[in-house]
Amino acid sequence: MNVEIRPLQREDFDAVVEIDEKVFNSARPDYYEGKFSRVLDEKDKLVTSLVAVADGKVAGFVMGELFMGEYGIPATTATLDTIGIDPDYQRKGVSTQLMEEFVAHLRKAGVENVNTLVSWNDWQLIRFFSKNGFEPAKTINLELKIA
Repeated sequence: MNVEIRPLQREDFDAVVEIDEKVFNSARPDYYEGKFSRVLDEKDKLVTSLVAVADGKVAGFVMGELFMGEYGIPATTATLDTIGIDPDYQRKGVSTQLMEEFVAHLRKAGVENVNTLVSWNDWQLIRFFSKNGFEPAKTINLELKIA
């Protein structure tokens, strides 16, 4: 299977929302509208979000952002906050290609660390990130329940 990895474009919106809905059984167009706006309007034009195209359609995506000093984190850190692979293309190497290209883009920009958050009991996602070189960070995610 031939897979092309390219930067995310505004025209990918419907495909990304559709993949997310297939994976999570819930549509989140409002989340993606905000995410697309932030990602596509970046002033520095560093590509932090990519799509995988296979068979002429978007088969998967990865989205991230750069930290520019927030939380005392140096600008050499990026986040990977959203990833999705169409179930028809899972376990076919699409996610690996996406991750490799995502990391290559960040490396060219001088990024040294990529952070992501995973639910404590999402073993499938934990295995995926582990397979792609992620390991537990030396930071702690703190939470305050308000309601």
